[in-house]
Amino acid sequence: MKLFLDFFPILLFFAAFKYAGIYAATGIAIVATVLQIGYLRFKHGKVEPMQWISLGVIVLFGGATLISHDDTFIKWKPTVLYWLMGGSLLLGQVLFRKNLLKSVIGSQMELPDAAWRIANWSWIGFFAFMGCLNLWVAYHFDTDTWVNFKLFGGMGLMFVFVIAQALVLSRYVSHEESGDASP
Repeated sequence: MKLFLDFFPILLFFAAFKYAGIYAATGIAIVATVLQIGYLRFKHGKVEPMQWISLGVIVLFGGATLISHDDTFIKWKPTVLYWLMGGSLLLGQVLFRKNLLKSVIGSQMELPDAAWRIANWSWIGFFAFMGCLNLWVAYHFDTDTWVNFKLFGGMGLMFVFVIAQALVLSRYVSHEESGDASP
């Protein structure tokens, strides 16, 4: 359910784009994100900071798209989000000497500090790459191709990256922690 809720606005954006075009899709994405945040706030009493940032970015860039009737703004939205996420991890690591990735998901898995550093720098690189790739697709292809890339390419690359990251990090997880009782 959480995965569906996370992808709810992008799925609606994609469907609306296919039926009604980029401007209707942008409006629907804004409304869907507001509804998503409202639901999370009502259901759980809190909303993660990154979800608030995502709401701000979609309202700002989506609103600029609708007001100016220029789809360039909405095409920048994924890049801005990728770079904000990567930039946050980078600033945490470099300026504050704090691994924000470990702070966020450290309770879900136990890894040595070296593995957390690898994961953190990997995500920083991935977010930087994805931001650049989004802009490249946005400026070198038509809007239909960009929307398809945003849904299928972006999610596909994220899936491949997460699997690769899990394979790299799996060597740092001890067998006792994973529940393996074999000697």
